[in-house]
Amino acid sequence: MKIGEVAREAGVSVDTVRFYERRGVLPAAGRRPSGYRIFSAAAVERIRMAKALQELGFTLDEVAGILAAHDGGGATCASERWRLEAVVDRIDARIAELGRVRRNAAEALECCRAGRCRLVPGADPGGPGTPAS
Repeated sequence: MKIGEVAREAGVSVDTVRFYERRGVLPAAGRRPSGYRIFSAAAVERIRMAKALQELGFTLDEVAGILAAHDGGGATCASERWRLEAVVDRIDARIAELGRVRRNAAEALECCRAGRCRLVPGADPGGPGTPAS
């Protein structure tokens, strides 16, 4: 398959196929005498798998590691579970951080509503066009 066919079948751009090849997600494609890349049909499934893993929260480096472990032949669900546990831990940490940021933003909003603006210290809390008290 040519690179455009692989991209179309996998639902990605040609640039994504090239990027995945450079990053080791896809094995290096063979070349025709003309220099065009030639891929097997397995490249489409590999790209789809990479996209599915990214949607689970894996980074591209992690995806490459998972695929390399699979390619090595010894990967099992039990031997690879740690990877998914690490993603869940990372997501939990991000959720906690977002909760902290949201609480801080909500507190700042309440301060603004109460006339103690944190965004523009010393500014009129009512803003432009507000009648003076």
